[in-house]
Amino acid sequence: MKNYLMLVCAASLALGACQSNQSKKELIKPVFSANDMDFNMNPGENFYQYANGGWMKQHPLPDDKSRFGSFDLLAEESKEKVKTIVEKAAAEKGAEGTLSQKIGDFYNAGMNLEAINTAGYTPIKPLLDKVAAIDSKEGIVNVISDLQEQQLTPLFYFYSSADQKNSEMTIAGIYQGGLGMPDRDYYLSDDETSVKLREAYVLYLTKLFALSGNAEDEAAELANTVMAFETQLAEASNTRLQNRDPHATYNKMDVTKLVDLAPEFPWNEFLAGINMPEPGDINVSQPAFIKEVASMYQNESIDTWKAFLSSVVVRKTATLLSEDFVNANFAFYGEALSGQKAQEPRWKKVLGNTSSALGEAVGQLFVAEYFPPAAKQRMDDLVENLRIAFGQRIDQLEWMSDETKAAAHEKLAAIRVKIGYPNKWRDYSALSISDDSYVNNILASNRFDFAHDMGKVGKPVDKDEWHMFPQTVNAYYSPVGNEVVFPAAILQPPFFYLDGDDAVNYGAIGVVIGHEMTHGFDDQGRLYGKDGNLQTWWTDEDAERFNARTQILVDQFNKIEVLPGTFADGELSLGENIADLGGLTISYQAYQNAIKDKGEITDIDGFTDEQRFFLAYSRVWAQNIRDKEILRRTKTDVHSLGINRVNGPLPNMEEFYQAFKLDNTAALYITPENRASIW
Repeated sequence: MKNYLMLVCAASLALGACQSNQSKKELIKPVFSANDMDFNMNPGENFYQYANGGWMKQHPLPDDKSRFGSFDLLAEESKEKVKTIVEKAAAEKGAEGTLSQKIGDFYNAGMNLEAINTAGYTPIKPLLDKVAAIDSKEGIVNVISDLQEQQLTPLFYFYSSADQKNSEMTIAGIYQGGLGMPDRDYYLSDDETSVKLREAYVLYLTKLFALSGNAEDEAAELANTVMAFETQLAEASNTRLQNRDPHATYNKMDVTKLVDLAPEFPWNEFLAGINMPEPGDINVSQPAFIKEVASMYQNESIDTWKAFLSSVVVRKTATLLSEDFVNANFAFYGEALSGQKAQEPRWKKVLGNTSSALGEAVGQLFVAEYFPPAAKQRMDDLVENLRIAFGQRIDQLEWMSDETKAAAHEKLAAIRVKIGYPNKWRDYSALSISDDSYVNNILASNRFDFAHDMGKVGKPVDKDEWHMFPQTVNAYYSPVGNEVVFPAAILQPPFFYLDGDDAVNYGAIGVVIGHEMTHGFDDQGRLYGKDGNLQTWWTDEDAERFNARTQILVDQFNKIEVLPGTFADGELSLGENIADLGGLTISYQAYQNAIKDKGEITDIDGFTDEQRFFLAYSRVWAQNIRDKEILRRTKTDVHSLGINRVNGPLPNMEEFYQAFKLDNTAALYITPENRASIW
């Protein structure tokens, strides 16, 4: 095993800074400048504005975006790279069955707007005809199964996942769904925004029904029927906060018990229809919702079901059809819901679907072109440095018992790390793609993915599988896998500077690594043991102390007014806020380890190394965002807004005050006894 000093030096080499000091500025590109910052703002007043004000002014919101920031800018750069790959594949006209043929034909079919407009809604007419032909309850479940296989998910998601109490095995799962608006509260809340969105949603459904062959008055009647149906589903749905409780959403049962739970729904017929007649155990995440679905199956009329299922078909495929459908979809989801002023270019939409349907095929080409093997090794070393720092933080906790600390160390040591791309690539040979029909390609991909997913049920979990593509600008932690995953596309500026100084890299990608690791120890992740099983490994006293400390963070964020009269949801965003604060403290510790024996550290861009650490972190979250998007994200997103991911956690760190020489007169100042200190 590598010793501690070797790990620190290896990580420093990865950052281009394993030197006696950082005076060799020729290796370091300027990162912070007056143009990107707002020196008219006092850092203690609004550090987010101080760090990012210039950047925000230079990057106004594009009309086709509801939010645009550093994160999104990197995602746009990744799209350009993927576009180059996909257009090259399209131009090659590869032999039938090759990856280049499938990628190229998929993209070309989506870009053939003339053919798509000519076709109108005819590509989905066979599905609509199946719905129209329903004349019995048996016909309803047959269509539900058919749509489920094509991943149009009419009522609930049926999927595979690791058993949360036996994480070595894969079981089936059922999760609530069926809603066209992004959250149950939009159907049930009486605030002005929700009321207006319900009106807009009914108009959208009316438009979809009219475009797919119904008379205007009939389309309006169908839309109102669907709205009433979905409202029933919403009333039975868990809140997002309820769904954050893994104990409440773990309800494993076999088919016999599922039938006993919700006997009105023909479960055996549904399962046979999706070619899963004997799925074994199934985790039913929201039993009350499933009972309501069964009741509605029994009590709602066939005509009501036909209206709802027709709406599912059209709503789930609208963005793939002719421009009139696409424009109607944008009018609701883009303009009404998020405040966008224009649609993004068609190539980006088609590229996104191509990159999703053939994710690892595209990812394989992306990695070959843009991610050298050396970068993977460098990230491996840096992750281990963060792991060491996290262990040191655990040892320093005065509120945690030795018993729980020992278990925490075991879990930390067991975290699996995946960097850049999978060790083995997915086989797409069974997926047939042509340039004839965009919709048919999407549905073929959906059926291929669903069959792949169902093929895992009842088998051991594949520990090498990835749940994010290499070309995706993101990262994740899986509690049941106890693993952190960093796709290749995120390992670029502003997260990772191969020629940058330690302070910047630890403040950016280092915090991202620490953030994902901390998810294993946040309010949800801490409920899973080192093997990924939902189990108790804390003492009761330690759990109480943890909850008391996290409540401080909840209270802090609940007081943040995101718009006049609208406040952040500290409970919904708790896990991410814990991870942000944990990522900062752990990465700062790792940075101190890295520079321990370097002597004097030179100022760069006019800032000390401690200042650069916090500025680099803040730069990651620079963004402009529309008011409607603020409202939507506050209601539906477990992540805090960019400004609050900066101004929220930083005032809980004494090192932040010291770096910028802030005292108790600063607006952001929190007295030591009121600060959140968790990991």
